[in-house]
Amino acid sequence: MFRHRIKVRYAETDQMGVVHHSVYAVYFEEARVAYMEHLGFPYHRMEEEGILLPLLELHVRFRKPARFGDTLEVEVKPYVKGARLFVDYAVFRDGEILAEGTTVHAFTDPSLRPMRPPERIRKLFSQTPLSAD
Repeated sequence: MFRHRIKVRYAETDQMGVVHHSVYAVYFEEARVAYMEHLGFPYHRMEEEGILLPLLELHVRFRKPARFGDTLEVEVKPYVKGARLFVDYAVFRDGEILAEGTTVHAFTDPSLRPMRPPERIRKLFSQTPLSAD
């Protein structure tokens, strides 16, 4: 299971002192990018090979608030289905779940036409790295 650590910055909080809901999309993206780098296939390399991953859907369920100074861990669980990449996320603070969500991405070529990912990409996303950063 891959987890990426994030320290909550003051600018990410709202007037109530909690992380603004829009920031979770950024946390998900940061963790997804870190996951791909950890696998040795960073986003820029995938794009250089003509494979893009535009976002189709984003869902977040909030359970408890995160606050300035918290250290969060974002768990990343990707899987490929057809021409889509699904990524499930869970956000933890000290082992307690604060939020969970999913992003859905289309595999496309540079002209944004849907494409099935090459088999090596499918296999790459089926790996489950155990270390966190």
